[in-house]
Amino acid sequence: MSVQTTEYVASEIRSPASFLASRVFIYGALAFWAFICLFPIYWTITTSFKTAVDVTQGHLIPFIDFQPDWKGWRSLGLSPDSIFQTSTVREEFLKRFMNSVITSVGASSLAIVIGSLAAYGLTRYRYHFAWFKNEDISFFFLSQLILPPVVLALPFLVLYREVGLLDTRIGLILLYTLMVLPIVIWIMRDQFNSIPVELEEAALVDGLSIWGAFFRIVMPIALPGMVAAFILAMVLCWNEYFFAALLTSTDAKTIPVMVASQTGSQGINWWSMAALATAAIAPLAVIGIALERYLIMGMTAGAVK
Repeated sequence: MSVQTTEYVASEIRSPASFLASRVFIYGALAFWAFICLFPIYWTITTSFKTAVDVTQGHLIPFIDFQPDWKGWRSLGLSPDSIFQTSTVREEFLKRFMNSVITSVGASSLAIVIGSLAAYGLTRYRYHFAWFKNEDISFFFLSQLILPPVVLALPFLVLYREVGLLDTRIGLILLYTLMVLPIVIWIMRDQFNSIPVELEEAALVDGLSIWGAFFRIVMPIALPGMVAAFILAMVLCWNEYFFAALLTSTDAKTIPVMVASQTGSQGINWWSMAALATAAIAPLAVIGIALERYLIMGMTAGAVK
């Protein structure tokens, strides 16, 4: 047997062990990263069932380090023993929750409509405004994310006061639409670029109009990307705090503003804040799990043509 053959056989013998070692390393790294990502959520949920003593002492494991208590949920009127009783705090929470739902869904839906049409135009037609071409226009939209929100604080505050949009849901919807529109346009542009133009040309030959080809051919194919863009836009709108705190006072306050207000004369009510944060996380988690298939398809669209 030659030296080369011996080395080949030895490498074949070692390969299962090296393959197993690499798999253990990969899955171990993924498990560690999953733990890092999920631990804040676990800590928030468990904190909502802690008392003040358990919070300050850093107990982590229910029924072992501490005995779960409904104190955080009771302070919101959402515990089993208070859910059927009259609670002004629960009414306030439900009002803020509905404000977040209406503003997030409204802004995300409006951004999807406007952003999809803008992205479709950028991928199917050639524009030339002065030195601006399609690529420059696309980059201009994305560059709006670089602008710090605090720069827009005073202009929007003055503008909304003059037009009567302070502390209104419609004011937040319009502002949130502008905030997430660049991301929607960028995602949908990649989505439309992955769809062959020949499909629309064939539809036009068969007698469909441009709008008919868009709604009957392009939109069904681009639906996963739209769902992914909608979820991402909704998450950004749902978690937005700066403008919600600046432009609202009573009627249009959202969940993030209510979470940040859980402070008292003796410090932060961690159990109440954790219960509020858990209630705010739950809808997004349900939506993400229910639409996971569309989210993955939409975020990977355009990666391979």
